[in-house]
Amino acid sequence: MENKRPLSPHIQIYRWHISSLVSISHRITGIINIIGITLICIWVSLLVLGDVNYNFINQFLNLLLGKFFVIGLVWSFSFQMLSEIRHLLMDMGYGFELQTTRITGLMVIFGSFLLTILIYLIGKNFI
Repeated sequence: MENKRPLSPHIQIYRWHISSLVSISHRITGIINIIGITLICIWVSLLVLGDVNYNFINQFLNLLLGKFFVIGLVWSFSFQMLSEIRHLLMDMGYGFELQTTRITGLMVIFGSFLLTILIYLIGKNFI
């Protein structure tokens, strides 16, 4: 007998919320941060093998793709940090109201972009 009903009707009627977007992004940025920290450790450990290997990575970081990688990693770290602060406040029992979760979720999203721009400007000695 063939089943005519959809297997997952909740997928068709579910509306995305800021909290679910922040939660999924928090998990994804956690994975990105682990990969980034591993690559940074490998990059620093190449100092032991000599300047040639270390300079090879420096040349990559000076390319447009390398700069995109660094800015993406800075955004990932800032998003993760702000999201962890949000989770810490929730662990302490604050911020469970629907309006508060929306506001703190938006603060995490926009704050991570602002923090990334601020770190970029500090790195370029504009500030």
